[in-house]
Amino acid sequence: MLDYQGRTELLKDDITNGSVSLRIRDIQPSDEGLGSGPDISVEGHQDGGIKVVCRSSRWYPQPEAQWRDLQGQFLPSASENISRAAGGLFQTEIAIVITEESNQKVSCCVRNPRVNQERESAIYIADLFFPRVSPWVVALAVILALVIVLAICCIWTQRRAKETLQTHMKNQKGILLTEMERENERLQSELAKQKDLEIKIQIKASKRIIIWRYTSLIKLEGC
Repeated sequence: MLDYQGRTELLKDDITNGSVSLRIRDIQPSDEGLGSGPDISVEGHQDGGIKVVCRSSRWYPQPEAQWRDLQGQFLPSASENISRAAGGLFQTEIAIVITEESNQKVSCCVRNPRVNQERESAIYIADLFFPRVSPWVVALAVILALVIVLAICCIWTQRRAKETLQTHMKNQKGILLTEMERENERLQSELAKQKDLEIKIQIKASKRIIIWRYTSLIKLEGC
């Protein structure tokens, strides 16, 4: 008992009821006692629910911490962290995300596995604390989505019409150029034919003149 010398105190508040409590200060690992009662706090919204964290310290040996529902059934933790502080004592921190569809009343239990004793704290989350989506917000989101879809359709339709018009104009331009080239070739051909005709007429006229001169010379020689 020398290990507890100077660290203990009898609490006589209930001595008249036949109850005396012993307080131990400066807890040491060798005391193998219970740590602090679980401290439960709400940390905010997460993953569509409410994040609740349970913390407890000054445990030895390493404690076991878990969440339980109203029936005492084990609930999986979202995170768990057990660390060793100064003096060799352990502190634990576990978190859980409570959703409106799940258990709204849970308890945090921290147990000393060596002496099989535990401390427990409970919390209840009211409905009003859970994040909810207003029907007006849903309606507004749907309307906004429809407006965006319509705007995209209009832009796509306009762009498609513009591309179609540009393609049509390009085709028409190509057709006009082709017709112009054909007309130019036709005119060139007609012009060439006309020149050939004029040359032929000139040749015939020259032949006639030559024949006339030749005939005239023959007549003069005969005289």
